[in-house]
Amino acid sequence: MDYQAYFRLAIEALEAERRYRVFADLERIAGRFPNAHWHSPDGPRDVVIWCSNDYLGMGQHPAVIAAMVEAATHMGTGAGGTRNISGTNHPLVELEHELADLHGKEAALVFTSGYVSNEAGIATIARLIPGCLIFSDALNHNSMIAGVRLSGCEKRIFRHNDVGHLEELLIAAGPDRPKLIVFESVYSMDGDVAPVRAICDLAERYGAMTYLDEVHAVGMYGERGGGIAEREDVMARVDVVEGTLAKAFGCLGGYITGPADLIDAVRSYAPGFIFTTALPPAICAAASAAIRHLKTSSWERTRHQQNVGRTKAVLSAAGLPVMPSSTHIVPLRVGDPDKCKKASDLLLGEHGIYIQPINYPTVPRGSERLRITPTPYHDAALIDLLARALVEVWSQLGLPVQKSAIAAE
Repeated sequence: MDYQAYFRLAIEALEAERRYRVFADLERIAGRFPNAHWHSPDGPRDVVIWCSNDYLGMGQHPAVIAAMVEAATHMGTGAGGTRNISGTNHPLVELEHELADLHGKEAALVFTSGYVSNEAGIATIARLIPGCLIFSDALNHNSMIAGVRLSGCEKRIFRHNDVGHLEELLIAAGPDRPKLIVFESVYSMDGDVAPVRAICDLAERYGAMTYLDEVHAVGMYGERGGGIAEREDVMARVDVVEGTLAKAFGCLGGYITGPADLIDAVRSYAPGFIFTTALPPAICAAASAAIRHLKTSSWERTRHQQNVGRTKAVLSAAGLPVMPSSTHIVPLRVGDPDKCKKASDLLLGEHGIYIQPINYPTVPRGSERLRITPTPYHDAALIDLLARALVEVWSQLGLPVQKSAIAAE
């Protein structure tokens, strides 16, 4: 039997649907971000990265790098195993204290990734509540969906950001049923924001717990970078805040924060925590340095928002189909998987601009897009170059532009 044929067929199916993913071989350069070396098939080339989730460039911040180097020099590279076997390295203890303080919670628990923190956190919390009914936003991240499924609990899906629909479902559940609402603050593909305050109102009115994914908001919003909940002054009303260390904090790992008993229960029951090697000391030290810096520095957030605003304005003025977004996510609609991939290839090959295409299943079919994420370091000159390159690519592929821009020419 040719077992490999099954895998070839699976790959061929992705290629036929224009969903096969090709990864660019990139080498970031500390001190020159967002510039990078692309190890192309024809040799190294300089490119500009326009789709990194290192939103604030903290992965190259001198204080973050110094903290990582110092910790690695003093404590070595690895964690030595799971925390149950090898104990907890001290930088990890300090990191959890920083995270609990960031979100105003009693305790925090760090995982190896944001995916694992959602999958293990949601599943364990719901499973430990007898008869728990989960209410999940229709556009929640795959990691949250995985956590809901892994819990084995009954679920209800409410229409995206629709508090009216959520309230109908909460009422139908009855007052005595334990309930958990899981949702995100910033949805990363559309860049829209959840009505966090209104959802907290419903949770309090109908006796539900709240679990808020702030992965694309921590470090980015709020006076100290605590996320949308901090910006909206509802942090104390959210039961569990989940986040990542791999985006605005420029490192690696995920976490949950909340009441001490809840965090201790997840620590004690979640297989995704118990049986996984802990984050190394150097990564923990670097993440703590990034968090401490962003708690007091507003320069990165201010400059970032300025560059995001300018990017949206320049691309819109050029007639490019910028999708509405109130956050730092700048989605550019293409609407066709083949052309989306071709647009990405042309930008990289002819213009030295790296933007990965976003196709199904990350977004629904027919809403394929380029997802642009400006940083504090994408200055006016880079933004203008991006606009010119995109206009040329749009013309090459015969993609539609905004009529208002055509009339203005």
